Amino acid sequence: MHYATRARAGQALTKSLGHLSGSEPVVLGLPRGGVPVAFEVAEALAAPLDILLVRKLGVPWQPELAMGAIGEGGTEVLNADVIRLSHVTPQAVDAVRADERRELERRAAVLRGGHTRMSLRGRTVVLVDDGMATGATAAVACVAARAQGAERIVVAVPVASSEAVARLGVTADEVVCPFVPADLGGVGAAYTDFHQLNDREVTELLSRARQDRT
Repeated sequence: MHYATRARAGQALTKSLGHLSGSEPVVLGLPRGGVPVAFEVAEALAAPLDILLVRKLGVPWQPELAMGAIGEGGTEVLNADVIRLSHVTPQAVDAVRADERRELERRAAVLRGGHTRMSLRGRTVVLVDDGMATGATAAVACVAARAQGAERIVVAVPVASSEAVARLGVTADEVVCPFVPADLGGVGAAYTDFHQLNDREVTELLSRARQDRT
């Protein structure tokens, strides 16, 4: 399976989410890459769209390899195996955490644009990203959503590694992923267009979603 764009991946993903249409869910995209996918999911489910800010903690000399992640509200998940096997010191973890916390706070100010976070208390929450390699980012997003009062958490992604699906199966109430290749290689390998989204692209999608709801 291969996706042309994140929007196309979102449209394909919605075919596996029809059972949620009657649950009045809240759809949360993980910025930046998860937002175009989440936009399509929210449209299909006639659900409100918001974001849940999470930052990957990358190994200093291999930033794409997640040794953990942080989320809104001070939540954090660490991948002890990656830290141990990569020989990352506690001091290095602290330095990466501090940098990513600053970036998370910057993005919160820019992407929310003055809008308050949507209440998740008692709601079914659909957490959407453009894919999962290790699952660390989605795992901390689950922790953050649960801390905000979410009653049921569904993680929905177009592509993921079997390791990530297994990991999120413990953290989330349900994991929906139509494409779990034997060797993922990288989330970007599942897309033709996997460009780095900018803040404007994300804020425009969030604005469109708010207009559609009103």
